[in-house]
Amino acid sequence: MICMDADACPVTRIAEEIAMRHGIPVTLLCDTNHVLSSDYSTIKIIGAGADAVDMALINLCQRGDIVITQDYGVAALALGKGARVIHQSGKVFTDDKIGGLLMDRHLAKKARRGGRHHLKGSAKRTEEDDRLFAESFERMLAEL
Repeated sequence: MICMDADACPVTRIAEEIAMRHGIPVTLLCDTNHVLSSDYSTIKIIGAGADAVDMALINLCQRGDIVITQDYGVAALALGKGARVIHQSGKVFTDDKIGGLLMDRHLAKKARRGGRHHLKGSAKRTEEDDRLFAESFERMLAEL
């Protein structure tokens, strides 16, 4: 199964199309602030609250599932459960790299709190970004 943190996820449709071709079920999780519809996926609407969708996704996913998320914390927990995890950029999260990513996130948050650093938001998503995700996701499914 594919579990997706679908709150404002830009690759939902791409992932669904690829999963459909492979015959793999998809569950989209979102909070009550987002409206999703799908002819293929199961949609689970989770009550609003800090990290409610994240925790529901972690409770749902199992060893061997694929998780799509941009949240490093969710990625770490899913890896701990034996899931495979991919970012919306197509970057595959692995056990050997997640610690460094979590440390980078921690240091960036600490710098923001201290007022010493202002980070720009993400760059606008491009067709190239979509292509990279699709290719990486296809490779991940082919390895199963």
